[in-house]
Amino acid sequence: MAKKNPYENEQPPVDVELPADLAEGLYSNLVMISHSPTEFVFDFITMLPGLPKPRVISRIIMSPEHAQSFLGALKQNIEMYENSFGKIKGGNITLPFGKIGEA
Repeated sequence: MAKKNPYENEQPPVDVELPADLAEGLYSNLVMISHSPTEFVFDFITMLPGLPKPRVISRIIMSPEHAQSFLGALKQNIEMYENSFGKIKGGNITLPFGKIGEA
């Protein structure tokens, strides 16, 4: 009998390397998103009391297709989080940046 491929209906896992200098991560409590017809730009920002002004700590640029996949993965992970820890309490966060959706 032929051995069944465990990845027959899905892609095999990706072997990802996490360099030591990135392993600690960065804290972001704000993201500003802008887009063009060909890409989405995510500016991750740290905004803390006592700092003179908010600072972009990382800029991630994705194709629209990857941004849509990212959104799906984020929704799935939030659902798993809430199933484990309870609903995330939403709040009305007021930002001094302009209209909602404006980047």
